[in-house]
Amino acid sequence: MILALVGLAGCAGSSAPVAQAPKAPATTSPTTSPSPSPTGSPHHSLPHHYVFPVHGCSSSPSTSHHDYPASDIFTQRGCRFVAVVRGTVDEVSRHDRWDPSVDSGATRGGRSILIIGDDGVRYYGSHLLRIAKGIKPGVRVKAGRVLGRIDNSGDAKYTPTHVHFGISWPTRKGIWWVRRGEVWPQRFLADWRGGGTLSPRKAVRRAERRMGKVPKCTAEC
Repeated sequence: MILALVGLAGCAGSSAPVAQAPKAPATTSPTTSPSPSPTGSPHHSLPHHYVFPVHGCSSSPSTSHHDYPASDIFTQRGCRFVAVVRGTVDEVSRHDRWDPSVDSGATRGGRSILIIGDDGVRYYGSHLLRIAKGIKPGVRVKAGRVLGRIDNSGDAKYTPTHVHFGISWPTRKGIWWVRRGEVWPQRFLADWRGGGTLSPRKAVRRAERRMGKVPKCTAEC
């Protein structure tokens, strides 16, 4: 597989395998309502079903990411971004407000969505084309439900099409530097793609204990 290293703004710092050409699928201030951290939920002790976050298209997750833990999953415009586990929609940004002349970290993701899984982990997808109908804060979703379609919104306008995928713990509204990713997701993505059920819950809890609920922003702030 040929590796392409893109040296532009935002997510372009990832080491990104070039996606195989898939079949194209048929085919805005952020609204937020974050849920409290569900650390006491009885769902946490139950086994969870996980799915890969890009459905119906060929895709290539990056093996690394610049400055902080995340993966850019390279695919085609319009491909489906789905919930990786059963959970509750936490935050939704339906409008792309990124301005390259300002390059605010809070808006780099463009159109984005967060869910808090029943496993207690927060999952983030950004650079979307649009959010799926009926998806809004507080809505319950099952693993595999379509959350949106993938595009180049935000600072991905200068890169190959991809969804930025981040794993973290729930925080209060506005802590965008945590929501974009605090735990490396690559091994979980590889496992889910193969039909596995490897949970990131323990890794996320360890990271939260080590860093604190709201660590300082240290990269692309």
